[in-house]
Amino acid sequence: MKIISGVMILLACVPLAMAKGHEDYPKEKVAEYVVDKLNVRVLPSALRPKVEKGKQTFADYGYVTSKIADKEAVVDAPNGGPRISLSVLQEDKSGIYVCLNGNAQNQTAGRIQRVLLLKRKSADGLLNGNESSKAFSVCPVIGGADQDVESGGY
Repeated sequence: MKIISGVMILLACVPLAMAKGHEDYPKEKVAEYVVDKLNVRVLPSALRPKVEKGKQTFADYGYVTSKIADKEAVVDAPNGGPRISLSVLQEDKSGIYVCLNGNAQNQTAGRIQRVLLLKRKSADGLLNGNESSKAFSVCPVIGGADQDVESGGY
């Protein structure tokens, strides 16, 4: 009987623990939060800056936010690098779905557009993620190689 009671308590607590992670994402200024907390190493290779030790965020690499709204942001790379726009598509228990759009550093690759699912492991951690398999009509996949986002970003 004690074992069954223990299992029932555990099963009752699991949904609460899982829901808590979702509550930690902001409800307002989500795009600003993504720009501040995004680990740029999860960006498609044609858009992300060259990896440098100790640098992980847009700010670390010297990107400047040129436009910011509740669900949209545009960041400009230093030294004429690609401009990247982010649009928050959806936020749910899975994480934050973001439409990423920009011109590739390599001019032959052209424009790149992807949906990324971003998550964080801890309340003060960076947002990591991978290309999402969930499709959004407002953000179709455009350009670049199919598998150019680092795997295992979660």
